[in-house]
Amino acid sequence: MKTFISKNVVLEKLRESNVRIVDCRFQLGNPDMGQSQYVINHIPGAIYLHVEKQLSGVVTEHGGRHPLPHIDEFKRMLQEAGISNDTIVIAYDGGEGAFAARFWWLLKYVGHQNVFILDGGYTEWLASEYPVSEEIHTYPTANYDIHINDEMVVDVEAVRKAISDNVTLIDSRDESRYLGLVEPIDKRGGHIPTAINKVWTEGFNNGHFKDKAEQEARFAELKKDEPVIVYCGSGITAAPNYIALKEAGFTDVKLYAGSFSDWISYVENKIITRG
Repeated sequence: MKTFISKNVVLEKLRESNVRIVDCRFQLGNPDMGQSQYVINHIPGAIYLHVEKQLSGVVTEHGGRHPLPHIDEFKRMLQEAGISNDTIVIAYDGGEGAFAARFWWLLKYVGHQNVFILDGGYTEWLASEYPVSEEIHTYPTANYDIHINDEMVVDVEAVRKAISDNVTLIDSRDESRYLGLVEPIDKRGGHIPTAINKVWTEGFNNGHFKDKAEQEARFAELKKDEPVIVYCGSGITAAPNYIALKEAGFTDVKLYAGSFSDWISYVENKIITRG
């Protein structure tokens, strides 16, 4: 599965009419930062999509801090961005990888084929002194047909069943949050019972996504043909681990979209702390 694309290839595609470049820069705790940076400069022709306003739904009692967007609204947003089912979409963020991965995952979830993440993100683009622009682009409205892939996602009930069935759960957060030693965001700390910890940032090396062999080594104790469910705090930083598992050859990978923030919204759900 080819997910990441180099800055050199993106540079060659800037003038192609069937390409849409999407700026997903964002910062947890400072939600307006990404859009402010986009206004200053961005890759020429890029549009901006906000992680919380356009790549997430409305927060309610359950569903987590970044619930999946309503499909009809997501479809309308794609169409207004000039994205059709045949469009080549290239997403980038500041180089973290997680926010572009969120958009990548959403597009795959609705059935899009040609979507890629700029390896190294905007940081690498600027470091190469590649062209940037202040121009805010708009595109003619396109038609988009949604084809939901339900095999990519699970809800809280499926996670409860996965625990009883001994399905592998992967917590993608930092170890200190996984152990419940600190919790800077959510109301409770710890992890979902039986979950193992595979920190999402360990899938990168100096801002670049690790290759297949390195990703395989990260998950060497797991069997590629057995189901795996990934989660994080709100479904954002688990997306890179989802990609890493697929790149490593795992055949049955799902994202718990609501993640830990959804799990703790049910008082009856158990939480494990300090391992």
